[in-house]
Amino acid sequence: MIKIVSFKICPFVQRVTALLEAKGLDYQVEYISLSDKPQWFLDISPNGQVPAMVTEGGVALFESEAIIEYIEEAYTPLEADVSLERKALNRAWSYLAAKNYLVQCGTMRSRDAETLAEKSNKLGTAFDKIEKVLGDGPFFGGTQIGLVDIAWLVLLHRAQIIKDHTGYDFLAGHPKVQAWQKAIMDTGLAQKAGAEDFEEAFTNFYLADVTYLGRGLTGDAPQPVAAGGCGTANAGCC
Repeated sequence: MIKIVSFKICPFVQRVTALLEAKGLDYQVEYISLSDKPQWFLDISPNGQVPAMVTEGGVALFESEAIIEYIEEAYTPLEADVSLERKALNRAWSYLAAKNYLVQCGTMRSRDAETLAEKSNKLGTAFDKIEKVLGDGPFFGGTQIGLVDIAWLVLLHRAQIIKDHTGYDFLAGHPKVQAWQKAIMDTGLAQKAGAEDFEEAFTNFYLADVTYLGRGLTGDAPQPVAAGGCGTANAGCC
């Protein structure tokens, strides 16, 4: 069976497990502490980061992009008969999502209203770009969920949790992205891809008293607008 080595609220891990869920593949997860990484993990993950994956053949893989590529090629692809041009575009749009994972982490950990507004607007530029290319949906490529949806699921899920708990909407001013978010959340993949206590662990970290969001938006925090992180693995989010 496939094995994933994870930290509970790591966005890069959720992208991998969401893809496994979307493909209906069996896998097991082992959680580790990033502040006390076991030697066996360091032995299979040269970069010392999660996720790491042990394939059914017993080969240890690292780097989430490589793991995603392996899963897509080793098992039935999510989308059939995709042209080479479309595959390249899908990888590019997926990469845009992934490179904003830590941007979102840092934004959610903002300690004051000014920092939150500044970082939210930076994160919002990614949502501006995807807003312009989204079609009638419900998913990025049409009626079938694909790799781009899986990559953006991570950002959209976290945005939904923040909105549910605080009312602050990272997707304000992006109606197509909001509709896309709902379609992806309705699949249940985001919840299935995380631990049973994922939301508790997530809110304990990002909505703690040290964060502006966690203090209940004390003051008038402006909602992010269309464009007119933790930052590092050591900060605790991944």
